[in-house]
Amino acid sequence: MAPNDDALILLVEDDKPLRERLQRFLSDNGFRVTAAGDAAEARDRLRFLQPDLIVMDVMMPGESGLELTEAHRRENATTPILLLTARGSPDDRIAGFEAGADDYLPKPFDPRELILRIRALLRRSSAPAPVLDSQDTPIALGPLSFDRSRAELRGPSGLIRLTGGESALLAALAAKPNEVLSREDIAAALNMDDSGERAIDVQVTRLRRKIENDPREPRFLHTVRGRGYVLKPGA
Repeated sequence: MAPNDDALILLVEDDKPLRERLQRFLSDNGFRVTAAGDAAEARDRLRFLQPDLIVMDVMMPGESGLELTEAHRRENATTPILLLTARGSPDDRIAGFEAGADDYLPKPFDPRELILRIRALLRRSSAPAPVLDSQDTPIALGPLSFDRSRAELRGPSGLIRLTGGESALLAALAAKPNEVLSREDIAAALNMDDSGERAIDVQVTRLRRKIENDPREPRFLHTVRGRGYVLKPGA
């Protein structure tokens, strides 16, 4: 059994035959699974459960998967979210990432790819931050401090919650402060597929909202045109 295979997954899918097939497949691969047929049922589950990961369809009657993802993120939830949808255009994927999703899998898909993506997200959400020098030395971002050994961002008022994608991005940049990382380098560090480069831009925007006083004029997380991104720590 691979690491995190006993993780609890909340599966939200309105297509009952597909939901039942995916639930059996995930269970057969060692995951614990609880299923919901729509966003309202998923909300009921989330009142009592703390899943390790959410797999959710986008197009559902009533509240969509995008709307539920946005609402979940507004509550500072850090649970990794993998969206499933028949709409697989780049714009649709970016809309999912902007809503706060960590990954996006277009239908139809090979269930084996779903397993690979789930495991990658679980590894990313539980892995310690990569560091090149002393992991005991936190990264200063003005009044904030990023503990690379714990992958935790703290401010004067305490812990600042990051999504799995935001935390992984900050950890990758903090591992090489003042060094430009290309989108390809970051995508590889975050185990993203070839759609991940544009997703990184979205994650950068979301991360800036949490570490910058003015995200439009970033002090710490800079874009280097034509090259990528660089984190420049400072008090």
